[in-house]
Amino acid sequence: MLKKLQVTTPTDTTVRMTRTFDAPRPLVWDTMTKPEYLKRWCYGFDGWSLSRCEDDQRPGGKFVWEWTGPNGEQMRMTGENIEVVPPEKSVRTETFEMVGMDCPPMGTQHVTMILEELGARTHMTMTLAYDSKEARDGALRSGMDDGMEVGYQRLDAILAAGGA
Repeated sequence: MLKKLQVTTPTDTTVRMTRTFDAPRPLVWDTMTKPEYLKRWCYGFDGWSLSRCEDDQRPGGKFVWEWTGPNGEQMRMTGENIEVVPPEKSVRTETFEMVGMDCPPMGTQHVTMILEELGARTHMTMTLAYDSKEARDGALRSGMDDGMEVGYQRLDAILAAGGA
């Protein structure tokens, strides 16, 4: 797998992920925030599904995303949208619950996503802030970056088709 997602750890409690998409910012925003698109690409590895995706994209809006794995594993993410500025910025809290998975606890992460328009391309910078170095390191050990890259490769195909 050619990995386009770049992951760095600028501090002991943060992870920064960057990636550029070959699509205009409004389309990237829609495919990264609307449940009908998310269910098509944001499910990680083959055999998984995004079985529930409810997201109130307003400041103060709550969300629930649930993934189901091939062996009955479940992962649930809940949180609140703090700032939503389409198509450029999203700030939210995310708390994960894992069932049937051997993942270290991550606590609640504070996520800021910035989409920068580069002509017909869009550069994403996502910063994840944790309460502790242990929580940050647990998130990194979970393999989240590999699962995200698999999803982003699916997203690339959707974007290449203009969202169709």
